[in-house]
Amino acid sequence: MWLITGATGFIGGHLIEALCADARLRSDAPPVRCLVRSKPNRRALPDALRISTGDLESGAGLTEALAGVDTVIHLAGVTKALAPDGYYSGNVNGTRNLVRAIAAARRPVRLVHVSSLAAVGPSPDGTPADEQTTPHPFTHYGKSKLAGETLVRQEYPDAVILRPPVVYGPRDTDVFEILKPLAKGWAVEIGGGDRWFSAIYVRDLVAGLIAVARSPHAAGQTYFISHPAAVNWKDLAAVAARLMNIRPRSLTVPLWVARTAGLFAEIGAKLTRKPGIVSREKVAEAECRWWLCDPSRLAREIGFSAETGIEPGLRETLAWYKGAGWIRY
Repeated sequence: MWLITGATGFIGGHLIEALCADARLRSDAPPVRCLVRSKPNRRALPDALRISTGDLESGAGLTEALAGVDTVIHLAGVTKALAPDGYYSGNVNGTRNLVRAIAAARRPVRLVHVSSLAAVGPSPDGTPADEQTTPHPFTHYGKSKLAGETLVRQEYPDAVILRPPVVYGPRDTDVFEILKPLAKGWAVEIGGGDRWFSAIYVRDLVAGLIAVARSPHAAGQTYFISHPAAVNWKDLAAVAARLMNIRPRSLTVPLWVARTAGLFAEIGAKLTRKPGIVSREKVAEAECRWWLCDPSRLAREIGFSAETGIEPGLRETLAWYKGAGWIRY
């Protein structure tokens, strides 16, 4: 049986769809269970999915959720928080409770821990990070993800750690915030100059998660997972504009304006008690010129490569946004 944490999130939703589709096609496919804080709307979930209630931060319900489980994919985490403590509570304490519950089961369990390129940090000179790169995260999100990795490696050495970069695809809300003004005719850029990044289409990431979960060679390893071709934000905007058949006007936002917007967004988030995608740390991440990683080790050792380039990935993503009524073009 598979147990998925974070199954109700963007990546988790695509993962459980893939696993449940496999279960419908194969009689020998293992059942799938997701860990949730409260019972969701059953009609919104695949029929083959089993539900287990529990809480990572308190540890409640984890023993029951792990009953009969031999594979755990740990996607749950905090990407937006009102204060730094929120990142460490979700990305370190929650991970600690899960790892200790797995260890207490005293039987073989394949754990795939999903971290982030942010745990290593941006490249200082444009050289893509690989598994030998010394981590230097500079945001609380990145530091908390690295702390989660360290904990996993210390307490459950056979775990597989995956570090994806930007993840995009249907139902994503983060890259959507970048594409939304583009659909309205504006290509917004912070500061000036090219900024390069690695990315992976969500269905490729899901395929990679399943591949490392099933591979005996992945035990105890850490891998970057991304499409091998780097992208810059100007090219992404150009490809998206071509797919939407629009000619956007360029708008360059000065760094001081972006930083000020980040500050006011934080104030607004604290007033509403709802953390948002914009903050001073997120602006600082956007200022970096190179968020790059090298996925070649995953290809060599596991035989997995992300196949979806930025244009076909954006085509499917934009089509979903349009069909869902999120954008018009």
